[in-house]
Amino acid sequence: MAGVTAPAASSNPPNATIYVKNLEERIKVDQLKEALTEIFSEYGNVIDLVAKTNLKARGQAFVVFDDVDSATRAINEIQGFDLFDKPMVLDYAKTRSDAIVAKEGTKDELELHKRKRLAEKERRQASEAAEASKKIKRPADVNAEVAARPIKATRGAGLKSSNPAAGAVVPEEYLPPNKILFIQNLPDEYDVDSLTSIFAAFEGFKEVRLVPGRKGIAFIEYEAEAGAITAKERTAGMMLGDGKAMKVVYQRK
Repeated sequence: MAGVTAPAASSNPPNATIYVKNLEERIKVDQLKEALTEIFSEYGNVIDLVAKTNLKARGQAFVVFDDVDSATRAINEIQGFDLFDKPMVLDYAKTRSDAIVAKEGTKDELELHKRKRLAEKERRQASEAAEASKKIKRPADVNAEVAARPIKATRGAGLKSSNPAAGAVVPEEYLPPNKILFIQNLPDEYDVDSLTSIFAAFEGFKEVRLVPGRKGIAFIEYEAEAGAITAKERTAGMMLGDGKAMKVVYQRK
């Protein structure tokens, strides 16, 4: 059977996942997913459909078919179709979906795909946060003496300088991936062995480093970013013995 011709205007290589935008944002997600499923199922077997409620993802969805030809037919025929009085805009997704990787690859390939996707997401968030920080104006009333005051470096802790002349700092939550994690909000009794029992479970674990004279914080190092990404994803917010939620971020470079 001859393949279906890909849309000439598409900027991404053909794949089984379609990115849909310009959707009506006021429609409830369940209602939107039901409508999209009904429409796209006419063109092939839909194995996954992702639509989220967070502010940045509103008005967008991903429709995953089990083959590329179905996705191509859908793009060719549904492009510009009005849904809830708004014309849908369709293109191939930039990357394969988790559902497709799970279907075509191994468990290890799926895990690697998820790590890469998460790392790319966090790099993008870090870049957006850095761009936003550049737009924050320095206070006009900073006097020359304060502006000239040396800025004390802070290693690893990801802390903001108290000097207004230092400018905006990217929030810890949006720092780009790093093979070293900065752990905060630890119970006082947690030591190297306690933390090793948690973080050694992830690939490439190297060591735990405590900070002399400082309780409640530590650094965890991995051989590569991939291990740190997985560890951060699995442990951030973990409740510890005294009911504290452990905070896990990347070390500030």
